Amino acid sequence: MQTQQWPVFQLVSYVLILSQLVYFSYADVGTAAQYSPPYLPTACYGDDQTQFPSSNLFAAAGDGIWDNGASCGRQYLVRCISASQPGTCVEDQTIQVKIVDYAPTAQSPPSTQSTTIVLSETAFGGITNIAVDSINIEFQQ
Repeated sequence: MQTQQWPVFQLVSYVLILSQLVYFSYADVGTAAQYSPPYLPTACYGDDQTQFPSSNLFAAAGDGIWDNGASCGRQYLVRCISASQPGTCVEDQTIQVKIVDYAPTAQSPPSTQSTTIVLSETAFGGITNIAVDSINIEFQQ
């Protein structure tokens, strides 16, 4: 007598294969600009020089993620997904940035207003190949 385990095995196999083919993303999509020095003082930490990571991968939060200042110190994974010019994004490059400021009150104006996040020059350059004012990003806390 033959058992009915084969269909269950087959179903499990299909589910495993399907799970490998489907990309589940828990990230949000937004826009990013860049800003240049001077970066001090910041809305989060004032004139404290130690607020900046040694990698210089930091950012100012836009209104959408500012959360009344609760975003200070949060870390975000950021990836460039598109821009107005083809070839702008560094493919498969994700950076981690620390929020140190509030974009609307930042000491230095961003390259584009009203973006989700404003990246330091180093951070912006880490995910872009060419100079543009803004990019479309995928970001995740």
